[in-house]
Parts: sequence; structure tokens; C-alpha cells
Amino acid sequence: MQDTAKISIVSLGCPKNQCDAELMLEKIQKAGFGLVSEPGLADVVIINTCGFIQSAKEEAIAEIFEAVNRKNDGFNKKIIVTGCLPQRYGEQMEDEFPEVDAILGIGGNDDIVEVINSALLDKRICIFTEPEKLNMEGRRLLSTLPHYAYLRIADGCDNHCSYCAIPLIRGKFRSREIENIVREAAELAEKGVRELIIVSQDTTNYGADLYGKVMLPELLNHLCEIKKIKWIRLLYCYPDKVTDELIATIKNHGKIVKYIEMPIQHCNEEILRAMNRSGNEQTLWDLIAKLRNEIRSIIIRTTVIAGFPGESEEQFTELAEFLNNVRFERLGCFAYSEEEDTKAAELEQVDDKERTHRAEIINEQQEIRMGEFYTELVGKTFEVVVEGYDRYFEMYFGRSYMYAPEIDGMIYFRGDNLKTSDFVNVKITDVIDNNLIGEQA
Repeated sequence: MQDTAKISIVSLGCPKNQCDAELMLEKIQKAGFGLVSEPGLADVVIINTCGFIQSAKEEAIAEIFEAVNRKNDGFNKKIIVTGCLPQRYGEQMEDEFPEVDAILGIGGNDDIVEVINSALLDKRICIFTEPEKLNMEGRRLLSTLPHYAYLRIADGCDNHCSYCAIPLIRGKFRSREIENIVREAAELAEKGVRELIIVSQDTTNYGADLYGKVMLPELLNHLCEIKKIKWIRLLYCYPDKVTDELIATIKNHGKIVKYIEMPIQHCNEEILRAMNRSGNEQTLWDLIAKLRNEIRSIIIRTTVIAGFPGESEEQFTELAEFLNNVRFERLGCFAYSEEEDTKAAELEQVDDKERTHRAEIINEQQEIRMGEFYTELVGKTFEVVVEGYDRYFEMYFGRSYMYAPEIDGMIYFRGDNLKTSDFVNVKITDVIDNNLIGEQA
């Protein structure tokens, strides 16, 4: 049955979860199973879940129910649920989803082949171990386009922001060794990867647990020595850990794209303290000014939370005005999600509708700012990596250094005889519905 069983993985949530899925995919393929991209065509469907906030949990549960319906209709024989949701709610899920044939938290990912075999033999397995047992090492079967890959350098988190369940799910912060990361990056480069996207729960804390000090700049120096790598992109950086050394490293290395994701979550000092985060409006202003002064044309992506417990109308207005003045090139605002077992859940809550309304206001304002920012780019030329062709609009689409995959959109442009993974120069000619339009230069 192993030789003929077809397996499909549906991976939800963040790139770290995607790295987990890719490690499992490699093991599954090596074991001789067939892989299919369409869950409805699989004998065994694996749902790699996210459990970070309520909307992510709802998405995961909906995906499980969809698989159960397919199973009842005879399309999927077995269902396996992995990832953050069972890591957090394993025993509860064991009782509430009797149709699921195996449930394992992230600490059990290494056992995925044995779990599949057991499920195919009608043996139900549920594995819930410490998240620190998650193995971050090993070959991955990439699920991204061939020219980019996520490179996880650490997992877990020690920051304990009061609203965040990640330490409950992913455990303590733990870094991978520099040698292992660089070796993996070099192997990815040999397979055709040209862009490395550095991810972890707290990228700027890399190395503190292993080496007694933050080692992100040194790691980046090593990665920049890999000849076939063209772009290196930094995600998940904490504002209070963006040091002068890191800024200089980004500035001085041509391979490190001038882009940083740096979630600030708020600007009001009282709200930040309630979030168990440091800083205030002035420290944020100073850091952003330093980044923009030191690194020409840097793109700063951030996220903020609207409707955090105790947030007054005045504090929300302060946040909205701060964002209007700073004018982040990339911004996502989320309505606060009340997560059980977090300290913020014990505080006085802002009404659900008010949270949503405040988030909508900030996101609408950001759309206006983005339109103005994009208008200023008309006439400029950027290097773009081709990611596909839209047959309806008869245009190619791709990303410049200003765009991280999956979250920042695309540039659409006319060109000739291009293929996915080509790097080409594109001149921006127009802005339509906050999309940059251009032509191959």
C-alpha cells in the first residue's frame, strides 16, 4: 500500500510552518510515497495547521472539516493533522475529531512516515511532545517557486508578548548553528534558489542562546559569500533589537535587499508596556529615521494591532496619526485577537466590533498612502524576478526588492520571451488599483 498511496500536504499559516511541511515532504518522498498537490486526489491528506490567532484556528478547523467531508464521500482514505493547532490543543482535538486518523504536534514531525504507515493500517496515533523536540535540520522538498526559499534560522520565542501564544505553541527560542544554516543555504543555491528569505519567530535574536550574543550580522556575512545567491531578505525583526551593526550589515552588502520586516504593534508607550514590549513613539521615530538615513530607498514592512485591551480612542488616534506621519511602505493592521492563556486575555477587552472598525480605518488609510507611494515610482526602473504570466491581462508578473513573496503583491509588466525565475529590468509606467504596471526595459 505504501508504494501506491498518494499523499498531499495542505500547509497553513506562516513560512516557519511551511518549512516544517517541506521537511515532512522530503521524508515522505524519500519513503516512496507518491505526492499530489490536489488534496481531493490523495489517499492521505496531511493538514499542517496554524494556531496563532482565532482566524487561523478557524481556517484550520474548516480545512479539517472539508477533509472529513471528502473522506465521507470516499475521496480521502486517511486524514492526518499536524502543526500548531494540535501542539496547543492536542488532547482536545483527539476527542473532538474522531474522523481524523492521526494527530501530532510539531515535536512529532520527524515521525511522519511512521504515522502515515500506521494510519494506512488503521492504527490511530496521537503524538504530543515538547515543542523543543521539533527538528529544524534536514533536507526539504521546496514548495515555493524554484528561485526562492525560506531559510529558517531559529524557532520558538522568549519575548512573551502579552497577546501572543507562540511561546505556548513553539516553546523556547532556539537557534540553529551557523554551519548548518550556511550549508543548507549553499545546497539551496546549487538547486537554483537565488533569493533566501530569512525567517524565525525573532530573527534579530539569532544566536543569543547558542553563542551568548546576537550573531545575525555574522550569519548574514557568511550567507553573502555564497556566490549563486542574489537576494537575501530579512523578515520578523524586533525594533528594539535592530542594532547599528545590523543596519550597517544591511547597508554594506549588495546581496541583502534593502527591505526589512519590523513589526512595531503600536506606538503608545502605555499600550506597548501592556503588550510587554519596549519602546515608545520617540524611539520608533528615531529608529525609522536612522534606517531611512543610512539605507537609501529601504522598504520597511510593519504590523500593528488595533483594539488591544485598554486601548482608548485617544491612544488609537495616536497610532493612526503616527502611521500617517511615518508612512510605512508596507503595513498590515490586525484587530486584536483574544487568545486564551495569554496575559492580555485577562485584561479589560475592547468591544469586538470596535476592534474590527479600528483595524479597517488603519488599513483603509494605508491603501491611500500606498497609492501615493506607488505614484511616486512611475518612471523609475527596477530589477524584477519573473514569477508568472497572466493570460487574461497578457502580462508577466513578478517582484522587485520591494516585494516579499505572498504578502506584498506583484508588479505587472509587458515583456518578451520570459520565463519564471528570469531577472529583468522593468520600467514603471502606471498605477492601477494600487498595482504597479510596467514594461520590460
